[in-house]
Amino acid sequence: MKIKKYLDKNGISQAHLSRETGIDTVKLNLGLNGNRRFTFDEYCIICGVLGVNTDFFLKPRLPDKKGA
Repeated sequence: MKIKKYLDKNGISQAHLSRETGIDTVKLNLGLNGNRRFTFDEYCIICGVLGVNTDFFLKPRLPDKKGA
């Protein structure tokens, strides 16, 4: 996940991010490893703590064209 790579690149530990965001370490770890989705609120808090815009880790995508 992009957030995990960002943390590694910038020397930020998951424990530190957990403390700063108030997100439980287990939930944070699951989210960073792709085993759980962050809520929108959690994602916004993570971005705020990291000092990046909410679009920093996002890649635009279009809906699937089913039945087209």
